[in-house]
Amino acid sequence: MTSQNISRKACPRSLIALIGILFMLLTSTDANAQAPIKGYAPVNGLKMYYEIHGKGAPVVLLHGSFMSIPGNWKEMIPALAKSRRVIAVEMQGHGRTADIKRDFSYENLADDIAALLDYLKEPKADIIGYSMGGGVALQVAIRHPEKVRKVVSISAVFRHDGWVKEAQDAFPQITAEAFKGTPIETDYRRLSPTPNEFSPFIKRVLSIDTKPHDFGAEKLKATPSPIFFIHGDADGVRLDHIAEMFRLKGDEIFGDMRPRSASRLAILPDTTHVTLMEKTGVMVPMINAFLDAKGEGK
Repeated sequence: MTSQNISRKACPRSLIALIGILFMLLTSTDANAQAPIKGYAPVNGLKMYYEIHGKGAPVVLLHGSFMSIPGNWKEMIPALAKSRRVIAVEMQGHGRTADIKRDFSYENLADDIAALLDYLKEPKADIIGYSMGGGVALQVAIRHPEKVRKVVSISAVFRHDGWVKEAQDAFPQITAEAFKGTPIETDYRRLSPTPNEFSPFIKRVLSIDTKPHDFGAEKLKATPSPIFFIHGDADGVRLDHIAEMFRLKGDEIFGDMRPRSASRLAILPDTTHVTLMEKTGVMVPMINAFLDAKGEGK
């Protein structure tokens, strides 16, 4: 799920306007930013587009459904690149990465990220993912634990029923028509190597949300990588699901009485799935503190 995947019929005009303003803010260009390294990585049948910004320890950015690098990370990239080597990617069918005849699944997308790290000769990296990208980040940690140091999961779930019921009910009703004239459609037609395939693209990507999935609580718990779960208090993820994820990784303890895990939880007040990505100024210091923290543990 992303900030744009709400049908026009179910979405008030104010929310459509908010989405448009948010997208324009996120895609504004910093004239002083250093030009990134750009390329296409041959991974699992894809030619995956990527950009590398800054220098330092590697961190991979994974966008949400329907989105792209400029559509999701324009504000966060320069903030993180001050001290890190930021590797931003566009996953299967998104942005400049062409689709292939393969199911959209968290497992496939996670395997692509592991293969990308091999291609870039990065033995291990931190992973930050938003929405669908957060789910992919969790799957990379589960399926390829040796490649992941730490994970930041922003408004994501590890099981289909982690979304509130109204979100689950909305997924099957969404069509490409709901995005007509929106920044999501404009961005796709501007970047995609198949600009006339917007309707099939929407249908293909939606399959990841309409097909029930469960990464497995025990598998998530067993991941050696610490995880920072970031959510809004109204972001469409059930609050008990958020608590369940954090209990699996962070437990429920009195931290002044005994050592706690290296995993963390933040719930931003008065924040939705859409407006989370407006809170870069709040999130980046917390993310940097988490990634810079020393010590091992889940």
